[in-house]
Amino acid sequence: MILKQLRLSRLLSQEQLAQMSGLNVRTIQRIESGHKPSTETLKCLAAVLEVDVLTLTEEHFTMDKKSTHWQQLPTGLKWLFALNFFSFRPSRSAACRVEIISHGFGFVFCLLGVWSEPALAGGLLLLANAYLFRLHLWLGDKYGVWYDADGLG
Repeated sequence: MILKQLRLSRLLSQEQLAQMSGLNVRTIQRIESGHKPSTETLKCLAAVLEVDVLTLTEEHFTMDKKSTHWQQLPTGLKWLFALNFFSFRPSRSAACRVEIISHGFGFVFCLLGVWSEPALAGGLLLLANAYLFRLHLWLGDKYGVWYDADGLG
């Protein structure tokens, strides 16, 4: 079930979703850990998440380009995610890897900057790139545009 991915794509905590749906937090936790919910529970969750019950019971989350979340994105952000590493299927895991690599090398180059000014400049550029990818990840999570099977990491 894709409840966790849908909840996270809407930036909701388990407590917020429980309160909005009138369910217990423990019920949300059980469903996200793999327990089968009742039909009434599914209807409550589907209403809050603005999806139909069939979508909620899917095993894998796929981005519907006709959804209101995707259509509401500004044009620049649509292109940013559509061309994520020259791929038309935005991948959160790829963006995460770039962020981690940029942070790692950025810190290493900043340390090397003690001896070499160009290394310091390169390190600062890599760190800036890492923080831009953090923004990229945050926007992707906010608008639920990722195609990864694991959804939101």
